[in-house]
Amino acid sequence: MIRLVWVLVTAALLAQIAYPLVTGTQRDVVTVAVVALLAAAVLTHAAASRGIAWTLVLWVTTAGLGLLAEIVGTATGFPFGSYFYATDRLGPEIWGVPAIVPLAWTAGFYPIRCAVTYVLERTEATQDRLRVHRAIATALGMVGWDLYLDTQMVTDGQWTWTSDIAGLPGIPSIPVTNYLGWFITALVMALIVDAVGDRIGPSTMPAAPLSDAAPLVLFTWTWLGSALAHSVLLGGGELRFSAVYGCAAMAIVGIPFVRTWLRGYRRAAAVTP
Repeated sequence: MIRLVWVLVTAALLAQIAYPLVTGTQRDVVTVAVVALLAAAVLTHAAASRGIAWTLVLWVTTAGLGLLAEIVGTATGFPFGSYFYATDRLGPEIWGVPAIVPLAWTAGFYPIRCAVTYVLERTEATQDRLRVHRAIATALGMVGWDLYLDTQMVTDGQWTWTSDIAGLPGIPSIPVTNYLGWFITALVMALIVDAVGDRIGPSTMPAAPLSDAAPLVLFTWTWLGSALAHSVLLGGGELRFSAVYGCAAMAIVGIPFVRTWLRGYRRAAAVTP
């Protein structure tokens, strides 16, 4: 199973590397491939590390609520603001929402949650505090991820905002309500995953679960790689600003993660003969 996880992770990273190198319909194909491979990687890892039942909770919650939020959002403008998807670009649609989009919620959510968990499990004293802090930090991390994602996809014409609400400085095409909507939606997802996951209990966990190395690599790649891509590799004036905003917002999770990892690495090195 670990080999399959790393094959999927590697394929997803290679697809992301290919993204700036292609245009037109080829870029659309690569976009779908990136999301599908990332989702496959995280769901495979979750099943091997946390069990099938927990993984189903993750998938149903993130993809299910993500799809619901997107359907309501495109129909009413709530909770993100008014927008619509381009047609015939990202494959089959569900009530105006490309079917691949809900998987993007899963693909983004899980690595961020793993990075937050890595930090909090080494600093938090109680399970209740861990649950609340993890939900808030995961939601903030998801906003950071969307600062990359939304700006990149809008620049590529995958969806268009029609809201007259102001955007962030340098990214006027995306209303600030979008980020509030992402925070609220991701917060609900995180609370549900934790609450239902706790009910499943440790008895359903694999006897020899995988480490979280693979999703932590995906988190770090997304955080720093997206900043590089938006600032150097991709064309579009708004992307220069999303590189800064996205990197800074994901650093809310990223900096504590790197600091905690370095502390653990130094401790391990100190006791190694």
